[in-house]
Amino acid sequence: MKNIEFTIASLEQIDDAAHKFMAEMGNYTVFAFYGEMGAGKTTFINALCRQLGVETDITSSPSFAIINEYRSDTTAELIYHFDCYRLENEAEAQDIGAEDYFDCGALCLIEWPERIEGILPDDTVRVDITVNPDDDSRTVKLTFP
Repeated sequence: MKNIEFTIASLEQIDDAAHKFMAEMGNYTVFAFYGEMGAGKTTFINALCRQLGVETDITSSPSFAIINEYRSDTTAELIYHFDCYRLENEAEAQDIGAEDYFDCGALCLIEWPERIEGILPDDTVRVDITVNPDDDSRTVKLTFP
């Protein structure tokens, strides 16, 4: 199991951090983002999508839609952004076809994955974002299967 960790000192560094994250993604397609409310999961995913070539004005939290679909302007690849916060259980995720998305080969970025852990693929990369109370920076830790 491989772990990578880096710190985002300020919001001004988020695009650099997203670029660093991209360099580590390899062939993995499902990334589960863990962190408390306000840790910056959506902000980081939006920065990552920008780095992947998605227009900046179309990314937003899919809190009410559960899943947003983006297409990279540079590679034409699909990116699915999940926000599972409003899901009550894994059955609701199955009802919307979450497992089909995870298996399709497109990039899947999942917020609040703890709500659906039982249906996440075995090769899901865990991404923990924590707020550092001393300076309000963020630590991003990737744990590869």
